[in-house]
Amino acid sequence: MYKIIIILFLLTSIWGVSQVNAPKYSNEFLNIGVGARALGMGNAVASSTNDVTAGYWNPTGLLNTNTDLQLGLMHSEYFAGIAKYDFGALTKTIDSSSAFGISFIRFGVDNIPNTTELIDAQGNLNYDRITYFSATDMAFLFSYARKLNSNLSIGGNVKIIHRKVGDFAKAWGFGIDGAMTYTKNRWNLSLVARDVTSTFNAWSYTLSDKMIEVFTLTDNEIPQNGIELTLPRFILAGSKKWLINDKFSFLAELDGVITTDGRRNVLLKGKPLSLDPNFGIELGYKKIIFVRAGVNNIQTVTGLTQKESLTFQPNVGVGLQFKGVAIDYALTDIGDASVALYSNVFSLRFNLNGAKK
Repeated sequence: MYKIIIILFLLTSIWGVSQVNAPKYSNEFLNIGVGARALGMGNAVASSTNDVTAGYWNPTGLLNTNTDLQLGLMHSEYFAGIAKYDFGALTKTIDSSSAFGISFIRFGVDNIPNTTELIDAQGNLNYDRITYFSATDMAFLFSYARKLNSNLSIGGNVKIIHRKVGDFAKAWGFGIDGAMTYTKNRWNLSLVARDVTSTFNAWSYTLSDKMIEVFTLTDNEIPQNGIELTLPRFILAGSKKWLINDKFSFLAELDGVITTDGRRNVLLKGKPLSLDPNFGIELGYKKIIFVRAGVNNIQTVTGLTQKESLTFQPNVGVGLQFKGVAIDYALTDIGDASVALYSNVFSLRFNLNGAKK
């Protein structure tokens, strides 16, 4: 059984990498990350996730929630509030060895001015002709996880993606994720295969004659209906939790994100494979208060003197969990140490049905 699963992962991954026409950074809104706990730990949670956000990070983590029914919510903003990112999820325990979850993600920019009709037929500027539209990326994730034995668990996601740019363009997409986790002696070792069969978006465009004319006059490429592929990425993750005493615990995790869409600006660059490491730690007190820190987004940047330097993104976070309610906070990119912009992120979790029996 295990060999069949591994062979299936390899075959579908090879098929995905062979799609050489796939653009880089496709569906990148699905790689931002969800949950203030994860963002505070530098996104290094793939093997230790144990709450409703596991549907996004690693579906096998749904088996480790401390409740039969859990709800999670998150809102964050980027680029001075121009772009808004929202996440909501619900997970339910089926029995002692299986669980499922549903997650929703939206990343959008609203109130974008459309000035293609600004000039009327007589060549006059008419600001009343300006309209506004939204550019949104949305995804639904349907997750399932099952424990095969006391050490090994498997899980997966079915993803439905809808992307829309006003009334001009829209796309529907479909993809599959797979995951497995091996646990022993408080060690967790995980493999997560995102877009394992290559995720596709089928784009269609509806452009007026005026818009086509504007595109032509400004030397912009007129978009055509087509298929956009998202190539697989793999996350190899390992974590361990130490119980210091009856009050304190300490967890550390190291994740390696392997992309297959060509050379990227990450720590280990290659073609077609690149490796981006993330590292995070969490100190807990009586399972009530948590302090977190993490490092990710390691890149090489070129300064004004053309000298290259290595940058990274530091993050910190705190969490409070009491009577079935958890509030998490993360401050990402402390002191603007990397090219990424810092952000304040809050997320909530609610246990809706008491503890597991």
